[in-house]
Amino acid sequence: MNLLGLQPPENCRWDLVALGEILLRFDPGNDRIRTARSFQVFDGGAEYNVARNLAKVFRRPTAIVSALTDNALGRLAEDLVMQAGVDKSEIIWRDDSETRNGIYFMERGFGIRDPASCFDRKHTAVSQLKKSEINWSTIFETNGTRVFHTGGVFTGLSISTPEVASEAMLAARAGGSFVSFDLNYRDSLWKNKGGREAANTVNRGLMPLADVVFGAIDFDARLSQFDKEKFRQAAQKMCNAFPDLKIITSTLRDIHSASHHDLSAVCYADGKVFKAKTYENLDVLDRVGSGDAFAAGFIYGLLAGKDFQYSVECGASHAALAMTTPGDNSMATLAEVDSLVQGGGGSVNR
Repeated sequence: MNLLGLQPPENCRWDLVALGEILLRFDPGNDRIRTARSFQVFDGGAEYNVARNLAKVFRRPTAIVSALTDNALGRLAEDLVMQAGVDKSEIIWRDDSETRNGIYFMERGFGIRDPASCFDRKHTAVSQLKKSEINWSTIFETNGTRVFHTGGVFTGLSISTPEVASEAMLAARAGGSFVSFDLNYRDSLWKNKGGREAANTVNRGLMPLADVVFGAIDFDARLSQFDKEKFRQAAQKMCNAFPDLKIITSTLRDIHSASHHDLSAVCYADGKVFKAKTYENLDVLDRVGSGDAFAAGFIYGLLAGKDFQYSVECGASHAALAMTTPGDNSMATLAEVDSLVQGGGGSVNR
C-alpha cells in the first residue's frame, strides 16, 4: 500500500512503538470487586495493549515508552511486559518516594450486570512525564520505528502528557514513522478537567500530526445505525479538516447485554469505505481491551502489506477473539485470527 509510505522492516528495529501507561489490573474473576477475597493480576493500558498484542499475537517487534516507579509493583509490571515480548528498554524508572504505579480493579459483568471498574492512578510515574525527557531521535532515527502509536488515554493522564504526545508525534513524523492515534475517551480521566469537550480540544490539537485515527468524530458507532454514506461524510469531513490524515477507522458495536455483543468495523482510506463482516450475538467473557485488539489487528494488516479490506477484517476478528478470554489483552493466535477472517470459528480443531 504505497499510500502509507511505511519504512521497510529491515531499516527499523521496531515495527511499532507505543507511548502510554502500563497498568496492573486486578481481576476478581467471577466474583465482584466489593466481595472478592482474591484477584488475578493482568497487565493493561490502552496504548500499551496495542504494542503487547502486536508482539504476542502477531509476532511483531514492538516497544513501549512509559514510566514506572521502581518498587515491587513496578517490577511486576516490568515482568509482565517481558513475558509479552515487548521491548522494555524505553521505560523510565522513578524513585518510589515521589511517584507510584497505576492499578485498577475490573469486574467483567454478566448479562444485565454491566462491567465495573475502580481506578487508582493519580500521581503515577507516567503522568509526570515532561517534554525533553525522552530521546525521540534515538527511537525514530537511530533505531527506526515503522509505526508510532499513542492516544487519548495517555493524553488524559495530566497537563503535561499532551505535550509529550505532541513532541513524540512530531519526532515520529520527522523520523519517517507512520503515526497512529486513538481518540479513546475515559470519563474517569476527564470528568474533573472539562469532560469530553476538553478531551476533544486536545485531540484536535494532535490530529494534524496523525496518519491514521481510531475513532470518527460526529459519527454514531452503533452497528445497528451504520450507514455507509454517513460514515463516508464524517470521515471526509475529518480529512478536510486534517489534510495529512490517510485513514479513519472505527469499531461498530451493539451491546445487547454484558454477555452478548454484535461487532464489526469500518475503515475510510484512499477515498473508499471498507467494512468488515458482522459478528452477531457474540458471547462475551471480557470486553475490556477489545478496541485495542482491533487497533493491533488493523495495524498488523498495514505492517504486513495487506490491503485495507484485510486490515479491517483482521482487526474485527481479533477484537472478537479477544472478548472470549479474560484480561485486557488477547490470548488468540494469528492462525485463529486468520481462520476467523476466512469464515472459521466454533469448530473443534483435532
